[in-house]
Amino acid sequence: MPIHIKTAEEFEKEIASGKVLLDFFATWCGPCNMLSPVIEELEKEMPDVKFIKVDVDELPAVAAKYQVYSIPTLIYFENGQEMRKRLGYSPKAALAKFINE
Repeated sequence: MPIHIKTAEEFEKEIASGKVLLDFFATWCGPCNMLSPVIEELEKEMPDVKFIKVDVDELPAVAAKYQVYSIPTLIYFENGQEMRKRLGYSPKAALAKFINE
């Protein structure tokens, strides 16, 4: 299960090291709800990647910092550095390719 981030401090700590896939979402977002099981499957297949989720309604300042204007927005980090961003729903194969680029 991806880590559900509750504070800006927790967010900074979780992205600071290693490979991290961040999912900006909202509970009311249909495509976000479709993406959740895809992310959970990939999490089981990619133990070297940390998967985290940020609810844009709970942490709007974090979403604004990363210029999240639509959801779902996925951002891949390595050692605290944003490497790439993807908007919208992605099927499993496309999301795996995005992570492994």
